[in-house]
Amino acid sequence: MLLRQIFDPKLAQYAYLIGCQRTGEALIIDPERDVDRYIDLARQEGLRLTAVTETHIHADFLSGSRELAEQLGARLYLSDEGGADWRYEWATHGDYDVQFLHDGDTFQVGMIDIKALHTPGHTPEHMSFVITDRGGGASEPIGIASGDFVFVGDLGRPDLLESAAGIAGQMDPSARTLYRSIDRFLALPEFLQVWPAHGAGSACGKALGAVPSSTVGYEKRHNAAIDVARRGEDAFVESILGGQPEPPLYFATMKHLNKVGAPVLGDLPSVRALSISDLEEALRCAEAVIVDTRIDREAFMSRHLEGSLYAPFDRTFPTIVGSYVRPEEEIVLVIDEADVEEAVRDLIRIGFDRIRGFVSPSVLEDGGMGERLQSTPVIDFAALEESRWQPEVTILDVRGIAEHASAHIPGSLNIAHTRLLARLEEVPENGELLVYCRSGARAAAAVAMLKRAGRKASLVDDEFVRWAERVA
Repeated sequence: MLLRQIFDPKLAQYAYLIGCQRTGEALIIDPERDVDRYIDLARQEGLRLTAVTETHIHADFLSGSRELAEQLGARLYLSDEGGADWRYEWATHGDYDVQFLHDGDTFQVGMIDIKALHTPGHTPEHMSFVITDRGGGASEPIGIASGDFVFVGDLGRPDLLESAAGIAGQMDPSARTLYRSIDRFLALPEFLQVWPAHGAGSACGKALGAVPSSTVGYEKRHNAAIDVARRGEDAFVESILGGQPEPPLYFATMKHLNKVGAPVLGDLPSVRALSISDLEEALRCAEAVIVDTRIDREAFMSRHLEGSLYAPFDRTFPTIVGSYVRPEEEIVLVIDEADVEEAVRDLIRIGFDRIRGFVSPSVLEDGGMGERLQSTPVIDFAALEESRWQPEVTILDVRGIAEHASAHIPGSLNIAHTRLLARLEEVPENGELLVYCRSGARAAAAVAMLKRAGRKASLVDDEFVRWAERVA
């Protein structure tokens, strides 16, 4: 058996290529939408992708399962648990080679056995997959692809159906379902490897470890969420629901599209370089949004195209775009040409296919845009302290609710930056906004969006600990 873990560092997502080297067949678990890289990897290993499965209907990225079924005719193995509301509509009503799975069902890829375990809680239909390498002579399983059920050091959050998808009343019952699913994990052999769908940095949990895999035995002993479960159901529910990070806005769209069917992509979108006249036209277009990806936020604040969003091309790029760009808007990237393909992959993985084109950051320096360039005021916490008593000033804290609860500037309005666009009506339209976070990074993205929305905003580009030390 061959196992390859494919990591997307920006979404902290793991897909798994599992291949039978005797027959040349391979399975991909939880693929993202740009499937060419999985096809290429299988080919490099002398394998062909014949089967696709996923642990659940994802909320944090667009699945590549439909894409592989369309491109390769790969057989689909998809959950049919969780009730009628949690069926894969696109596979149910489409002309696909699909086997719908129930708890305990098995299927084979070459000489590898895969057993489905229904492990609900994170989502009602969630499956985990126990893998046995019969081709290697094993009669016992080697590992479990645990999806968003068990992570290294944590469990999948059970609140997303309510906090992200907006289905009221789901948090508490989902947490209690997750509590009951833990027994299934505890009954597994301790030697089983654990292959989760996410690692540290994912918004699908609050304390995921940075180690890419684990074992059942290790998690039994050291998984903090499982440890809390030993104190009883109510203690577990309170703990697992407390302190979860606010999900990005795009999660609701991902959940819907993965259920009804993500648009078939085919090849990656071809993105062209824009001329100055193209850029001028985009700036006049109500449906176009400029996304400036420069890492240097000081450079952005001092000189950027009017109405630009700021999404630095680092691990935060998909989260910021997914939280601040509306699905109907066309994206113009300010980005180095060498980074365009990676940026396109990042965007199509979260459903942003309408990419109008790109311009190099040099366009901001060559003088061709003239009056189209703006700057944003930048202050520190000392200046904020001097200004915050003025009646026309609003202090906006864009950290998460748990961070704000721990310590905050008195009187500040708290809206997590990933939810700011949806709660824009809560932000005063008049007066001045002074926007802060822990370090200035999240606040920089928030300020750019607020200015695009017509607010007067300044960035507090400073470390929050300095304010805390000043008032201690």
